[in-house]
Amino acid sequence: MRLLLIEEDAGRCDYIRERLASWRPQAQLTVHRPVSQGALAPEFLAREACALGAYTLSREELERDTFAQVLVAAEQRQALARAVWRSSRAGRETQRFGDAFIRGYRFIRRLASGPTSDLFVGESERAGRLVALKVARDRQDEERQPVDMFQRFLQEYELAQRINSTAVVRLHDLGVSDEHAWLVMEYFELGDLRRRMRASLAPREALRLAAAIARSLAAVHGAGVLHRDLKPGNIMLRHDGSVALIDFGLSKDLALALDLTDSGTIFGTPHYMSPEQGHAEPLDARSDLYSLGVILFEMLTGQKPYRAENPMAIVYKHRKEPIPRLPAQFEAVQPLLERLLAKTPADRIATAEEAAEALQHTLDVWLARGISG
Repeated sequence: MRLLLIEEDAGRCDYIRERLASWRPQAQLTVHRPVSQGALAPEFLAREACALGAYTLSREELERDTFAQVLVAAEQRQALARAVWRSSRAGRETQRFGDAFIRGYRFIRRLASGPTSDLFVGESERAGRLVALKVARDRQDEERQPVDMFQRFLQEYELAQRINSTAVVRLHDLGVSDEHAWLVMEYFELGDLRRRMRASLAPREALRLAAAIARSLAAVHGAGVLHRDLKPGNIMLRHDGSVALIDFGLSKDLALALDLTDSGTIFGTPHYMSPEQGHAEPLDARSDLYSLGVILFEMLTGQKPYRAENPMAIVYKHRKEPIPRLPAQFEAVQPLLERLLAKTPADRIATAEEAAEALQHTLDVWLARGISG
């Protein structure tokens, strides 16, 4: 059972929470204070709930001695309405994600579309939580794609299970039909680091996030996996301040969001690639740390360290041009940045654990000196 309590009075909220806990401990109670919190997010109620209408109870009903009986009646009514709804044409349509029908999940909204897949927000019928669904395009786009995408989704799922850490996105399910493959994963309400960077980041927040990213990389590398596509759009943010990495460990042509062909030709925008990665040379964990250095520079300055008119010129600059200087106010961070952005792997910080410690130390020094930001 899931309940939404709309109430400003903290005492009354505690009273209802205590009564509910003693009667139905497993019930999920969400408290919303409309005056202080404003309107609910659009995706709070899934489409089914909007269509059925919520079963509402007055404050007086919740404060009666018949509290349990009132909630049981509400639960029974909603169960009947849900069963009728699921068998209806409109109910089945809520399981449509693009051209794919995925049972057990209800469509809420489309998040994004890419060249090979679409990303949606849905609701798990069983768990009652919001999830993200990545759905591959059907056979009409590319004859072999559904089979290929399922194999890639399966590889991503297996890697996440192997890493088994909050450092990476939680993957809940994967599936395939005649025309589609899909992957069900954790939904991040706060979005990705790219979204967060659109607003200016305080230096201490940039250092904190960089240290958190390094710790996540340590977990990934510890499982024997290289990310190979570390960039702000692949770093997701949680409410507890932690970060999760997504789209990691795929076959090499997909591990770069810029596809690398058999001939070594690079497509896309290689702003976050290490020099060795841009030249299709062997990679190790230090390549991911170079990408972290690029992200740190961008978080502090709002700009990428190397910019040019075309991708190959950027690849050239990563290898040949000097490491850029940070603005004077970030002088304390420059030595660490140079250890992350060293041109050759041998000159870089060796491990993600060491990078996390160095970033945390830099942050501690920054805070101890009382530097603004």
